[in-house]
Order: sequence, then structure tokens, then C-alpha cells
Amino acid sequence: MTLANRALSVYVAAFLDELVRANVKHIVVSPGSRSTPIAMVAAEHPDLHVWLNVDERSAAFFALGMAKARREPVAIVCTSGTAVANYMPAVVEAKESQVPLIVLTADRPHELRDIGAPQAIDQLNFFGKQVKWFVEMAIPEESPEILRYVRTVAARAVSTSLKGPSGPVHLNFPFREPLVPIIEDDQIWESGLGHRAQFVKAPESKLMMKEEELELLANGLMQVERGLIVCGPLDRPGFAEEVVAFSEKLSFPVIADPLSQLRSGPHNKKLVIDSYDAFLRDEYIARELVPEVVIRFGAMPVSKAVLLFLKKNPQIKQMIIDGEGLWRDPTILASEIVHADPVLFCKSIHKILTEKKEQNAEPTTIKWLESWVTADRIAGEVLEQLGNDEEEFEGQAVLRIAQNLPENSTLFVGNSMPIRDVDSFFFNTVRNVRIMANRGANGIDGTISAALGASTVAEPLILLVGDLTFYHDLNGLLAAKLHKLNATIVIVNNEGGGIFSFLSQSEHPKNFELLFGTPLGLDYSHVVKMYGGQFKRIDDWVELSAAIKNCKDVKGLNVIEVRTDRSLNAEKHRKIWRIANETIKKNWELGEGDAH
Repeated sequence: MTLANRALSVYVAAFLDELVRANVKHIVVSPGSRSTPIAMVAAEHPDLHVWLNVDERSAAFFALGMAKARREPVAIVCTSGTAVANYMPAVVEAKESQVPLIVLTADRPHELRDIGAPQAIDQLNFFGKQVKWFVEMAIPEESPEILRYVRTVAARAVSTSLKGPSGPVHLNFPFREPLVPIIEDDQIWESGLGHRAQFVKAPESKLMMKEEELELLANGLMQVERGLIVCGPLDRPGFAEEVVAFSEKLSFPVIADPLSQLRSGPHNKKLVIDSYDAFLRDEYIARELVPEVVIRFGAMPVSKAVLLFLKKNPQIKQMIIDGEGLWRDPTILASEIVHADPVLFCKSIHKILTEKKEQNAEPTTIKWLESWVTADRIAGEVLEQLGNDEEEFEGQAVLRIAQNLPENSTLFVGNSMPIRDVDSFFFNTVRNVRIMANRGANGIDGTISAALGASTVAEPLILLVGDLTFYHDLNGLLAAKLHKLNATIVIVNNEGGGIFSFLSQSEHPKNFELLFGTPLGLDYSHVVKMYGGQFKRIDDWVELSAAIKNCKDVKGLNVIEVRTDRSLNAEKHRKIWRIANETIKKNWELGEGDAH
């Protein structure tokens, strides 16, 4: 072994070992020459699981899905040049959805930069503001100082990726030839470690309000007659139970976005509102349900009806509880931004409220609360009944999936229409179902890859996507074949971009199909077969129900295509919303749930 080989091997081994000691267990590798040192050393580490993915764009999304599902950092590594650029979409999503990614890019050494050397681009600060931290790593050496340096950087990278707001970090490694490391013995993993179990420890801490601030807030909330809790995308263990207990103590209804994880599980759901997207579209109903105070957790919900409801009522006092330390207020109407961990916040406020002797149960409050609950019950009944009656209705795909999902399953949802239909047609259930989506930047790219990344820990996994989203990430299917992953993918194929039929573009038919409808006319059975999967185009909804019910018993990649008529989809949605709201108003006229 040359001195250069020895220095390279020890340097990279110390870095990767410290990542592992900081609780990084998985690394997704895309093949390349310049990244050889990291790839080969990673494959030798006894506690690091290496996942291969040859397409860097897919690899990054695969790692993103894995990090989301595991709620822990995942590393990715690629060679120099355009390989790095292919990481950008997933890095953007990781930043916007607060997912910890450790991005490792190999680079040419400094003497080969900006002189026309092959596969050498400017990789310094390549991801700009999309990452939380960038480091240009030192050239590999074996000196004690450098080994302490690489371990410190590794520990800091993991800590930085996890510290709120969580997100991606980027470390750029300039490597000189020779690039092949040599692992002689197991002692190499302890290089630069000394006698420590972990070179640098950086315990996580959670944001929280002071006790006196909580007391003051609790006193104020007890005086509120019409309070509403809004829960957007938020994936925190224990949050559902705590926010429900908090809401019940105050008699505040809870708008529960499907990604809030509030619609599934054994917790009490008597105040959990799941059909708000239908009835908040009606101006009269929405006007009757306006609260004095809104307490919002997580990101803004998927529902545009909720966003407009808040924007049209600037008199509402909006309080945003954000455990990531962010400023997420697209209404630009927040009265207060509270940087506090949502689980600790709910638990602390609930404890204070429980200790108070006063009760916040004014008659008007209870009657107003009943109006919310009644509207939600009626809307849900109409949506479920009519949704099941409509043939070739995309909402029925969600109804069938929701009704038949196995216990402890994961539903990964594509953007555009699928996530909106899940918002409308996935109702409260006692089953444990985790719902995931890429709602940071809301793109349709990388969805298959992210879902398959999640499937490495979440089984059974069902992915619901539209045909354009499926087409956009066909390369992602390779991961299922390479790693023998189990997943059921449901494609709602309406031959194009169905969501545009709901937008103002649809009012201008000239060139609508060319520019927005974009029918592709593809037969996806061939590509699924190429990747070793099973493909089935179903003819009726009963087949879909059976397939979802039995998905946990199906091994490998299983793709189901449901064909729908895009030209009728928007009309059917509007018809169901209209009937639901007419039924609510008729009920109110009879005095069974009027807000007055």
C-alpha cells in the first residue's frame, strides 16, 4: 500500500465511521470513478447499509423517502460533474420538507479545476441556499489533526441536518489519484477516535416556550368561545394523541390534513374534521363557521379551501406553532409565530388547562362546535356515498384504497390530483395508516423513487400516483428490482394532467390539450415488465379493493392501472361538493346543526 492509498483509506474510514457513530445507518451510492474511495470504504463498514442506485436523480429521492420513513439522516454519494446536478430536485424537496440528507459529492482536486479537465465543474456551494451547510473538505491526509477534523465534520454534518429546521447538508470531497482505498484490518475504523465511543456528541434539543408564557396563553385560550385548530403536514410520533387531548380540553374542532397523521390510529376523533375541503368551498357555510382564534400546527394544509378560508377572514387571530423554527404563513395574516415543539406544546398547555378550575364550555361555544361536527359528518356521508356511486370517478380510487388498507400500512401519495383526492376521500379510521407525500416543493418528480425508499422500512406500502407522475420517474422502478422491494403502485391514468381541469386554464379550450392536458398514450405494462414487476389494468373497482386488501401478501413490484375519464372528472367532483353543501344547509335550516 502506498502512503497515498493509506492516507486516503484512513481519512475516508474515519469520516464514514463517525457518520455511523452519529446514527447514520444507510448510504445510497451511485457508481462513478471519483467517488470510489467513499463507495468502497462504505461497502466495508460493518454497520453501514449500502444501497445502489445508478441514476443520481432517482438515488437522491430514494434516500429522501428512506430518511422520511425512518425519521433519521441518510447519506448519498456520487461522482463529480453533472451527477451532482442530478441531486438538485431531491435536495430542494429535502430542504422544503425538512428532511435530513447528508449529501457527499466527489470532486477533482484543486489543481484540476477551471482548466478544462474532464468531468470537472464548479461544485463549491453548488446547492446554494438549498442546503443548511456546505463544507469543502480537506485533501486526505493521515495526520492526527486531519483525522480529528474529518470526524468533527461528520458529527457536525449529522447534527446540523437534524437541528431544526432539519434539512440537507453538502460535503464536497476533492480526491487525487490513486482513488482505490485499501482496507487492511478492522482497526482502520478507529482512526483518529482515541478512546471515545463517539468523537463529538451533539444532543438534540427541542424548542419550547417559557412556563410563564404558557400560563398566559392558557388563560387567554380559556376565554375563547370559537377556537379552531388547523393541523397541516406534520409527522411527529405522539402528536395525534396530544393535540386531540388539547382540543378536547378547549372544545376546539381540529382540521386534520391527511399528512398530519391525525386521521388514522386509535386516538379519539370526535373533534377531528376530515371533510372540510368540501364544505369550506361554500361561502355561506364558511361564513357561519368563522372562528375567533386559529391555532395552526405544521405546514399549510393541502386544501386550497382552507387557505382561502383563512385569507378571507383577516380578523381571525392566527397563532402558528412551528417546531422547526420556520416562518410558514402563506396567508401573511399570523398574529403570533410560536417556535415550540408541537408535542411538548400540546402536552404542556393541556397540563395547565387541566389544573385550572375554570371551564371553557359556554353554550355558544358548544353549539358552534356542533355546527362544525355536523357539517363534517354530513359532508363525509355524501362524499362517501356519491363517490362510490360514480363510475370512472378518480375519488373512488381513494375510497377503495382507504377502505381496504391493511393495518400498519403506509400510503405514499403523488402530488397534483392524488393528494387532493386523499384530502377529500380518505376519512378517519381506527387503523394505523401512515400517509406520506413530497409536499415540500410539491413537485411530481422522484415520487416512485421516494416511495420505494420509504418501502425499505414501511411495509406494506401503497403508492397512489397519476400517469404523468408515474411517467416522470420510470427510472425509479429499478430500485424495486435491485433491492427486491415490495410495493403496490396504483396509477390513476386519466391520460394527462387532470388537475388543470380544475384551474383557470381549462376556461380557454384552444391549445388546452396541447399545453396542459398533455395526453401521452403510453402502455406502461412494458416498462413494468422490464423492471421485473407485475402489471394489471383493472376493469372495475372490486378488483382494486381486492388488490389493496391483499397487498401485504404480494411480493415484489405490483402495478395496478385504473383508467378514468379526465373530461368528466372535474364535473363529478363539483357535483359531489355541491350536493354535500346543499345537504348541510338543508340540515341547518331544519335547526339540527345551525351555527346560530
